[in-house]
Amino acid sequence: MGWLPRIKLNSIHAKLLATYLILITLGTSLMAGYILWSFHAYFMRSRQMDLDNWTAALSESAADALEANNLQRVELLVRRYGAPQTVTLRIFNQQGRLLATSDPKRDKQVKDWYKVPGVWEALQNRPGQGVAKGILSTEDRLYIARPIVRNGQFLGVLRMSITLDQLQRQFARVIWSVLGTLALTILLCALISTRFARSLSKPIETMRNFAIRLGSGHFGDKLIIHENNELDQLAAELNRMSERLASLDQERRAFLANVSHELRTPISNVQVTIDALRSGAYEEPQLRDRFFQTIENEIKRLSRLVHDLLDLGRLEAGVTQLEQQNFSLRGLINRAVSAMEPRMQAIGVSVRLNVVDLQLEGDPERLLQAILNVLDNAIKHSVPNSLVFISGYSESKQAVVKIQDQGTGISEGDLPRIFEQFYTTDPSRKGSGNGLGLAIAKRIVEAHKGSITANSVASQGATFTICLPLKAIANDP
Repeated sequence: MGWLPRIKLNSIHAKLLATYLILITLGTSLMAGYILWSFHAYFMRSRQMDLDNWTAALSESAADALEANNLQRVELLVRRYGAPQTVTLRIFNQQGRLLATSDPKRDKQVKDWYKVPGVWEALQNRPGQGVAKGILSTEDRLYIARPIVRNGQFLGVLRMSITLDQLQRQFARVIWSVLGTLALTILLCALISTRFARSLSKPIETMRNFAIRLGSGHFGDKLIIHENNELDQLAAELNRMSERLASLDQERRAFLANVSHELRTPISNVQVTIDALRSGAYEEPQLRDRFFQTIENEIKRLSRLVHDLLDLGRLEAGVTQLEQQNFSLRGLINRAVSAMEPRMQAIGVSVRLNVVDLQLEGDPERLLQAILNVLDNAIKHSVPNSLVFISGYSESKQAVVKIQDQGTGISEGDLPRIFEQFYTTDPSRKGSGNGLGLAIAKRIVEAHKGSITANSVASQGATFTICLPLKAIANDP
């Protein structure tokens, strides 16, 4: 049996195959049973009609003989048309006495003819027919008992029966032929079903193995299935999931590398400064103060990095609880500008405001953090004696805030990635930050069901656009 594939009983292949075989067996068995039943019923009806026609013709001849009281002719009629092995013919008078029979030896043993099926009904001038056991035998016979009537006068009864032994032997051969054909059909269908079940289960098994590989960390693999059905769509979704997981895994690795780098730099600076102080720099007041200032600056930098990482992690995990308050957009922008004003004055950057007083609903402190991060980015990359334009207005049931600087702008290749964590590839956008400000701003805005985008023209600065839903008015439709 080595040519048969090994099938696990609980597999999809086994369940599909079992379902096909059960349905095929049930369907073919019902069809075979119906064919056999129809064949048997048809044959029995045909034989019954033949028997009815024979007895109708014989009853006319028997009526002639009985009307003439010619018993010798009755005997001749019975011997001519009766055959002891296959056809039994009997004629009775009006009182039920046997006048002639084609099987006299056996009929001598019968004591009461009224108990013979059909005789009593025929004596009551009612025809009787059906299947019954033979007289003094166990074989099945088809019989008909017909009253002999001439001109309204009841003359006697004619009973004819034929053996069904030959029919039963023929029918048995037919049954065995049908069963053999049924078994061959089921076998062929089983082979076809095995291939068909395999064709359905194999892609599913392939996808299962693919999912196992994904679970093991083998991201980026390609699943190829050509079925031209829903399995193709499922395979396409699995491939997209694989690509997304590979992208996320790459982002995770890059994130860890960037975090390691960002943490290592201030820690290394602090360690070097402490070593210098231990080596004698502590004795020089001016050098000592500068080293202490360096340590303080690096610790603040490290604290900001850790705080930003925690913020980013909570926002991405969706565990940050946002307060729901009504606040003014103009007031929020004014707070952000006031917080940045000393820094702007220090580098000679001015701000120009054009903000409509709109009412928003959300967490004002978180949104203030997002606007401060964007404004910090604009100030950081502005040239001295330049302007930062801040505008706010409503558009399509949204509040739109635009922050535009007059810096060197963002290159076209870097523009799609500026909201990524730690992205500082473009030298024109590098600064003293850790590369998390815009990423945090994006997630805060998206947590408020809003959006943030950026566009830039080379050497003409960059424009950041924040869209937030306006506060719903109670009588709005």
